[in-house]
Amino acid sequence: QVHLVESGGGLVQPGGSLRLSCAASEFTFNYYVGKWYRQAPGKEREFVAGVVRGGGRTMYADTVKGRFTISTDNVRKTLYLQMNSLQVEDTAVYYCKAEAVGTNNEYWGQGTQVTVSS
Repeated sequence: QVHLVESGGGLVQPGGSLRLSCAASEFTFNYYVGKWYRQAPGKEREFVAGVVRGGGRTMYADTVKGRFTISTDNVRKTLYLQMNSLQVEDTAVYYCKAEAVGTNNEYWGQGTQVTVSS
């Protein structure tokens, strides 16, 4: 059974930084599209960032472009989201997602809370 386990969330002041991690139990991101989404209270879940096959093309939502960076580790079993210059508006539960290339299989993590507040 595939598991995605997120970590790294927490409380940070505006302008601060956090790095989220998403550890995969059964596969490497070399064969998946890794994505981060977030959901703020009362809002729909929205796409934040994505990376194709571990080290390929990256994609970012306009609201985070230039501040967030998505990456994977050397053995491609962990997906990261480096978040800099955090704003109050970035407060949300952040979820990682893995989409298997060429199939309809996809997996979600359980989410990690990020709160940006002074």
